[in-house]
Amino acid sequence: MTEATVSAGYAKALLDFAVMQGANEQRVLTRANIEPEALADQDNRIAFARFVALMRQAKAETNNPALALEFGAASDLRKFSVVGLISHASANMREALTQLNRYGRLVVEVAGLLNGPRFQLTHANGERWMEDRRPAPNDFVELTESTWSRFIVTSRRDFPGHTYALDAHVTHDPPAYRTRYEEIWQVPVTFSSRWNAIRSDPSWELVQIQPDNRYVFGVLTERGDALLKELEGSRTVRGKVESLIIPILHTGEVTVETIAAKLNTSRQTLYRQLKDESATFEQVLDELRHRMALDYIAARRVSVNETAYLVGFSDPASFSRAFKRWTGKSPREYRGG
Repeated sequence: MTEATVSAGYAKALLDFAVMQGANEQRVLTRANIEPEALADQDNRIAFARFVALMRQAKAETNNPALALEFGAASDLRKFSVVGLISHASANMREALTQLNRYGRLVVEVAGLLNGPRFQLTHANGERWMEDRRPAPNDFVELTESTWSRFIVTSRRDFPGHTYALDAHVTHDPPAYRTRYEEIWQVPVTFSSRWNAIRSDPSWELVQIQPDNRYVFGVLTERGDALLKELEGSRTVRGKVESLIIPILHTGEVTVETIAAKLNTSRQTLYRQLKDESATFEQVLDELRHRMALDYIAARRVSVNETAYLVGFSDPASFSRAFKRWTGKSPREYRGG
């Protein structure tokens, strides 16, 4: 089974929140087995198990068992994921939920959800509910806490003229800090429920957000689609190798032995796995350098010399030779001056 992941932006937002509450950043990362470089790009992927360790270490460091509740209430999805931007560029709340179900795994993947959307609107006893269908939610109740906090508190903060949440249910037993739930959510909370669900005002789904902002919505969804494609690509051995190379590419010390060790496999096994996908390690590294160099040069964010070092070349001359091999032009000719 493929290991579930979360976005580096989500993990970094949690880390930053914990540090603001007094956690030691380096100690939290070390104990969660996360390299700082892995959080540099918010679209990078972090193993879900490491995110769980990050959350629990952050709680221990801050001596705050309600950290997940407070993190969800304080964080803004728009600041660390295109998913938040897409939701807020939707025409209305119902469309926003549709997009959240479509792109939500860019923030956090849910293992074991075999069919249907994660968040599902339903009627029960004449009431409107939104259910989180995440399997085995009690294995990591902090995700339930932070998700419901983000939904409830963000809605109340961003749309003060409309009522969203009326009640909240969670499947886990009441913790010692149970009073913090109603303090933060400001709705009645039922613990040990049969489901994780929020009862909402039915009119909420038609609340308009950005009905005339279709151009921006289209641009953002194109980006979301590209990231989903990259996420699917990471299921391959090649994709996993690329995701491990990117954070250390600038060091110039990328070797097949280093990447094999990060994958807990041998050099020979990694070569064989890549060969099964019609690739070699050297090819993957070269093509990744090529792709990233084009991005840096085209964006004009850094100089040619800086680009050389960012993609792992020891000197600009070596980079220029490689660039001409890739494109038939020097970096400066490609940039146009």
